[in-house]
Amino acid sequence: MAGTNGKSDRTLDLEHELPASDDRDETTSPESQPQAPATDELSKLKSERDTLFDRLARLQAEFDNFRKRQAKENADFRDYALTNAIRELLPILDSLDRALQTEPEGEHFRKGVELIDKQFHDALARLGVEPIEAKGQPFDPNLHQAIQMVESSEVDENHVVNELQRGYRIKDRLLRPAMVTVSKK
Repeated sequence: MAGTNGKSDRTLDLEHELPASDDRDETTSPESQPQAPATDELSKLKSERDTLFDRLARLQAEFDNFRKRQAKENADFRDYALTNAIRELLPILDSLDRALQTEPEGEHFRKGVELIDKQFHDALARLGVEPIEAKGQPFDPNLHQAIQMVESSEVDENHVVNELQRGYRIKDRLLRPAMVTVSKK
């Protein structure tokens, strides 16, 4: 074989075959290194993948439990949100029941009802409920509901003449607007 320098003539199918090793020292050839490092790396990647899948499954289960627990807490909150408010109002209801069981005796009966009224307003204040001042104030459609407009020389135009039903707010939120009559000229 002329011109081959002692090497066999090899044709490579690059897609399917690796070249055969020459008669060189196998320990120095990078192509002839054992496949163990690649196998080790593959097994490490598989182990890491399995660990991550396990972690993902645990996190999904934990999130599902959290979602169920949150839904139960929300349902409990809706069911029992009024508990504290009702506890504040029960003594007032008891006082009204006792007032109705007595015979009205003029001034004493009135004072008893006034005490119950004060007790009621104090309980509402503890819950954060405030009455809306209306009489003599400028009409505010965000706080007042105009029932009637009357001519009045005593009060400026578009001011509240009379409060028919008191309005209330809790903190910054309107519970009920005040029903009022408003002046016009």
